[in-house]
Amino acid sequence: MRFASHTLSILKTFICQRPAAAAQRRGLSGAAMRLVQFCRHGDGGDIRVGVEEGEGLSVVDLKAFDPSMPSTMRELLEMGDKGLECAQRALASGQCVVNREHVQLLSPVLGPEKVVCVGMNYRDHCTEQNAPIPTEPIIFSKFPSAITGPYDDIILPSESQEVDWEVELAFVIGRKGKHIKVEDALSYVAGFTVANDVSARDWQMKRNGKQWLLGKTFDSFCPLGPALVTSDAVKDPHNLGIRCLVNGDVVQSSCTDQMIFKTAELVSWVSKFVTLTPGDVFLTGTPPGVGVFRKPPVFLKVMVHDTDGRADVVLTGVTRCTLNTLQTLKSTERHLT
Repeated sequence: MRFASHTLSILKTFICQRPAAAAQRRGLSGAAMRLVQFCRHGDGGDIRVGVEEGEGLSVVDLKAFDPSMPSTMRELLEMGDKGLECAQRALASGQCVVNREHVQLLSPVLGPEKVVCVGMNYRDHCTEQNAPIPTEPIIFSKFPSAITGPYDDIILPSESQEVDWEVELAFVIGRKGKHIKVEDALSYVAGFTVANDVSARDWQMKRNGKQWLLGKTFDSFCPLGPALVTSDAVKDPHNLGIRCLVNGDVVQSSCTDQMIFKTAELVSWVSKFVTLTPGDVFLTGTPPGVGVFRKPPVFLKVMVHDTDGRADVVLTGVTRCTLNTLQTLKSTERHLT
């Protein structure tokens, strides 16, 4: 059963941009937008695609603006420039605006074909664990069912006692490709978002033959979003300050220039093995400061809270992430038994 969630501890994660030189055009449409998936309160949970007027502001409903538009981000990306150009027109029109208090923001992508993750992709993260710098990307995956919304609960499974945090820059593929050249790779990226690669270290490092999959893919172990910030809104994804706070204390603080394999290299490398399709999600790795390599190790804990003589087993926390100071991800962790 699920127990009540209480705000007893706070987990905050931030990604914020540092000044950077102008970069080449990336992505599909050439316009800076904040694309979201949402549902209206009291609307039966129907998924819609929209464009935020700004962080925390109202959302333009694309399907209300143009009934021919699809209802999911993945379908929108499959339309290529046509879909994104419609989103630009809708945003510029000022029509079909839904007040923020009337919507629930979802993960910007639901049900992707692939969630591709990269291990040990920060030089300083390798240093903290005395590991050699990889000579080629270390690729693993999460099941798409691990994805949860930016404000949804993260469920702490009773099967694990070593749940850890990992702030990560994520990106989403915008068009289909195989054997993509590095010099062409950024044109396949629709945009960037932020993720928390929640990890059960006992299952990742000690159980399941030390294969990473099970420890990484419990339900709700991939908070994502809320906005897919199109590539042209991100001047340089490899010059972003990245940090994580737990209970108000900074536990991860680095810069995405520490990434060993950058976005274009990852797209090109993975496309050697599999065909990339619109909506595929990439998590690009985490910097140092994760709980497992602290001395002694630190993990998110379950607490027992006595309420009116009733013991509630709870894990509480709020995960906040920002990318380019344009978006925030916040989730509450709670215990499931």
